[in-house]
Amino acid sequence: MRTHVNSVGLLIRADPALLFTYPAHIPRDCIDVLPQQPGIYIFRDEAATPIYIGKSVNIRHRVLSHLRTPEEAQMLARTRHIDFERTGGELGALLREAMLIREHQPVFNVKLRQQRDMCSIALREHRPEIVFAKEIDFGRTDGLFGLFGTKKAAQETLKNVAQSASLCSVLTGLEKGSPGRPCFARQIARCRGGCTGEESVADHGARLAAALGHMQVRRWPYEGPIAIVEESGGLRQKQLVDNWCYLGTGKLKKKRGAARFDAAVYHILQRPLLEGGLAIELP
Repeated sequence: MRTHVNSVGLLIRADPALLFTYPAHIPRDCIDVLPQQPGIYIFRDEAATPIYIGKSVNIRHRVLSHLRTPEEAQMLARTRHIDFERTGGELGALLREAMLIREHQPVFNVKLRQQRDMCSIALREHRPEIVFAKEIDFGRTDGLFGLFGTKKAAQETLKNVAQSASLCSVLTGLEKGSPGRPCFARQIARCRGGCTGEESVADHGARLAAALGHMQVRRWPYEGPIAIVEESGGLRQKQLVDNWCYLGTGKLKKKRGAARFDAAVYHILQRPLLEGGLAIELP
């Protein structure tokens, strides 16, 4: 925010809304109506296609900051209109943003685009296995560790964990081995002998589970859908969620279609939901 000292020595803080120069090709009326409440906003091109979707606890302030950012000149050059949608609070804005980005895949929303091959690390018979969300319901499966956009990313994480915890390259599936033959890590004294029988498979699996513990994917803690109630600026909303999947706003119903695990929703809600403090309604 710019400041200056007036003629009588008072420090004046100017209204940021009065200091920016907005792109002339974007209609002023769509900027003037932006509210100072939580919600989402959509930058649209000349075909009305969403090219960027964002969220904020103060829609007006956030959009104006985009218009003042030289690094976003390419996006602004393609923008012909800006829409907004208020929500009952910050969580509603985060959930709505994630849903719309998944639906429209805007060209300038690189980080939150859907990861179609999402996978995780499962422990089966004390050994790790990379499993995919298209085959397993992550929200209702125990013993999953980490959420990854690619199989390669999961393998790289497993490799790093194995090295830091002195795990066996063979038992972690990082190296093919023969019965009784030491893996490479054992040859350089970085494995406790799971490959040679000096450490049992069960004990090795327990150490692997402990090393992966901080990445554990938490199971959906309810039997079915819930409503998260938020209110801001006179707007009261119920955000409906089931199985770490956002269902939109409205009335909570006991019976709904199958809700598939959504990694973006999981990252948004996992901590605040499990720590408590949210206003929750059950069917």
